[in-house]
Amino acid sequence: MSGAMTDSQLAATLAETAGRILLEVRGSELIDGKPLGKAGDETANQFLVHALRHLRPDDGLLSEESKDTKKRLTKSRTWIIDPVDGTREYGEARTDWAVHVALAIDGRPEIGAVALPGLDLVLRSDQPTPLHKAAGRPRFVVSRTRPAKEAQAVCEKMGGELVGMGSAGAKAMAVVRGEAEIYLHSGGQYEWDSCAPAAVAAAHGLHCSRIDGSPMIYNQADVYMPDLLICRPEYAKEALRHIAEMAG
Repeated sequence: MSGAMTDSQLAATLAETAGRILLEVRGSELIDGKPLGKAGDETANQFLVHALRHLRPDDGLLSEESKDTKKRLTKSRTWIIDPVDGTREYGEARTDWAVHVALAIDGRPEIGAVALPGLDLVLRSDQPTPLHKAAGRPRFVVSRTRPAKEAQAVCEKMGGELVGMGSAGAKAMAVVRGEAEIYLHSGGQYEWDSCAPAAVAAAHGLHCSRIDGSPMIYNQADVYMPDLLICRPEYAKEALRHIAEMAG
């Protein structure tokens, strides 16, 4: 049965199962503190990597927790995964952490699933739901510990409100779920931080781009992707304009 799964079904099943594994590891109460985050990362990664290599052996693979190789650069299809996005939040038993499983095809984030195990949710690119009604003033999701200066500045210019939150996946899904309108990040990230969230957000009709308005391209030799804008489409033009003005 597993071999007959579509890519979308596989992404969702992997994300959901990895989330359950992570909850089991934390719930055992055998490990705490920083070692818990490391144990969760490594355990979920082993599951995801073994499953993908077994079920999609011809595809490329990029994971935050595995040594990268150039082999994936020769592949049209590359799975990009983050076993625990928001390790600190996971270790603190918060709900704003995620599991990312995405498939980039020719560099585009085509398929994705983002599990929010603390909320018992999996958001999928193949099962979009209508966007919720926007708030009267735009809510910007930002890091709860180190909000990006650009996000704070654009929020002020747009008369918005800052909402602190943990992982990148949790922030992007907050926009999908109607808990915020804009996720603007400029503090440095990597491909695994945004590929699955971008795939899910785009499928739900949200604007997804770099902060200069260019597309988000994945499976690159350099996996550093420092910035992004995921937002409701009606706010994209104004947000990009403010960013460009600040850049001079």
